[in-house]
Amino acid sequence: MTIAGERTLPTREEIFAAHGGGKLATALTAPLVDARDLAVAYTPGVAEVSRAIAAEPGLAARYTWANRLVAVVSDGTAVLGLGDIGPRASLPVMEGKSALFKAFADLDSIPLVLDTTDVEEIVETLVRLRPSFGAVNLEDVSAPRCFELERRLVEALDCPVMHDDQHGTAIVLLAALRGACAVQDRDPAGLRVVISGAGAAGVACARMLLAAGIGDVVVLDSRGVLDHGRGGEKAALAAVTNPRGVAGGVAEALDGADVFVGLSSAVLPEELLARMAPEAIVFALSNPDPEVHPDVARRHAAIVATGRSDFPNQINNVLAFPGVFRGALDAGARRITEPMKLAAADAIFSVARDDLTAESIVPSPFDPRVAPAVSAAVAAAAETPDRAV
Repeated sequence: MTIAGERTLPTREEIFAAHGGGKLATALTAPLVDARDLAVAYTPGVAEVSRAIAAEPGLAARYTWANRLVAVVSDGTAVLGLGDIGPRASLPVMEGKSALFKAFADLDSIPLVLDTTDVEEIVETLVRLRPSFGAVNLEDVSAPRCFELERRLVEALDCPVMHDDQHGTAIVLLAALRGACAVQDRDPAGLRVVISGAGAAGVACARMLLAAGIGDVVVLDSRGVLDHGRGGEKAALAAVTNPRGVAGGVAEALDGADVFVGLSSAVLPEELLARMAPEAIVFALSNPDPEVHPDVARRHAAIVATGRSDFPNQINNVLAFPGVFRGALDAGARRITEPMKLAAADAIFSVARDDLTAESIVPSPFDPRVAPAVSAAVAAAAETPDRAV
């Protein structure tokens, strides 16, 4: 029996039935039912369009789908909570991502899973494929390679590129945190935030919170609070976080903290939650198993969120990425910039503002206002000075 209001998960049989044959198919945008239609869509008519594009390459934006086609690209090295399962096993996830682009932003997209983990090879492949698409959504690429790969692609391609595991997560996290603060009538700038996890999502979320004016952010990895002895992205992040000089592990970091953000799959013992400040906010976002069960977290926290759909306050990237890419493409942007990401978070929060409660700090992914609001905000922000992600 299902209790009223309880969220039920699909059965294994339902899941496999829905994935049979894949989740995507192409569809026609013009009729093809007789010889005249054939002469228009294919030979000889198509030759006229090809000649025009050859003479004026910019016409491809009008007469092909490439300008508004998103390539969903993965090497299968960090898929969901499954880890490095390879490109073939990652394809159902990429198909799902493409389905979400179509359902929520009416954008066509194509999944591309690459049988290489070499950054140089991935960049070269996408540069050569550039005439076929208008934007790149990087997905499920492991850290720290994901940072280099995104940077290299932003430099090499003249179109929007975004690693959703980083920036989509960060956008929705910021929107959710603003929602939680509005419920509690507190200023986000005064929060003490602890982020457990210094991978792709953890690094991006920390930088997004800093950009939004939240100055007291402490980030941990498996060795404890980041310090200047770390290398690469972690060292760079350590230089701009932890203003109070907290040392040690998660226990020390949580002393007096207002917000816990879990992005590491590391289990958070219940007794450590008791060390947080009153009216604490806990975002246990690892999937499928949160760092702490929501029922346990609610014993100590006023607001609890997860990445799962079967609990309230799901922090889901689908609130962000369809609208972000739609807005960037609508504006003809060559980059997805920090102002565009901040604008996306503001738009998500604005949609939720009138319906906020402790168990509803972000809109539903199915709220039809979300993607249009995000795309409009991102397109408007694209007019600001261009800065790479």
